[in-house]
Amino acid sequence: MRADRLVATLLLMQTRGRVTAGELAEELEISVATARRDLEALSAAGVPVYPQPGRGGGWQLVGGARTDLSGLSAREAQALFLLAGPAAAAAPEVKSALRKLMGALPGTFRADAEAAADAVVVDRTGWGERPKDRPPMVELLRDAVIARRRLRLTYAGRERSDRLVDPWGLVDKDDVWYLVAGTAEGRRTFRVDRIAAATATGETADRPTDLEPAKVWEEVVEEVEKRRSPLAADVVLARRHLGVMRDRFGRHCELVAELPGDRVRVRVAAPAPIMIAQELAGWGALVDVEGPESVRAELARLGAELVARYAR
Repeated sequence: MRADRLVATLLLMQTRGRVTAGELAEELEISVATARRDLEALSAAGVPVYPQPGRGGGWQLVGGARTDLSGLSAREAQALFLLAGPAAAAAPEVKSALRKLMGALPGTFRADAEAAADAVVVDRTGWGERPKDRPPMVELLRDAVIARRRLRLTYAGRERSDRLVDPWGLVDKDDVWYLVAGTAEGRRTFRVDRIAAATATGETADRPTDLEPAKVWEEVVEEVEKRRSPLAADVVLARRHLGVMRDRFGRHCELVAELPGDRVRVRVAAPAPIMIAQELAGWGALVDVEGPESVRAELARLGAELVARYAR
């Protein structure tokens, strides 16, 4: 961890201009003797730092030497701190990283970056709900993903079982964590809160060289959504109502074709005919359900029930 401390020391000196061994020790939570050795090590390694003795002295960089992130544009710096800022309140390591990055930024970017870090507050707890704690297992799995270490899992799915997996990545989806991993049977996804135990085997994990976890997760989501909504229906409606239809069906509403008269054909999906019919029944004559017949039959049944109950 000494390399991390030396980088943190250098960035702190850039931010403050001059530091004493005592100030450095307090900031990095190390002893004064260790702080002094780190400063001397930087100097011995050729980094232009020098001590200034006497009252008000300390250590500083010669000639304003810097190790900065000059490759970042102002907008990129703001985007970085907008993303990381909300996480800093919950994760001390993120707060520490932001402090170091702030010191590495060119001076003209710092004010906007600081403002961006505080611009967004993320509250992931619903009204009336208790805050959800991150599963402790996440830390162990994250370390295995980073270190490329094979794991043996005890997984409580439909049946309790032991699995040998190569961890590829972790996903936080609406406060539910998943591990995407390779297995002897191919790619698999495990809910972290169902992992009863995880043990490192000491073996190096097998990870595809061209693996992109974000794309892999997109494939997982697409497969799951198709299984959840296997039945599709074609519906014709006025284009001005397309936004409302998409709000109702979400990702399960696909624009199929543009039609004459400023109308469109969309394909909506759900697990069963009754579920599609229930969503569409309130639209009345604003929509024309072309098929399948199972959905049309459910709409007719719902209509007959309403007529029987409410017609005078």
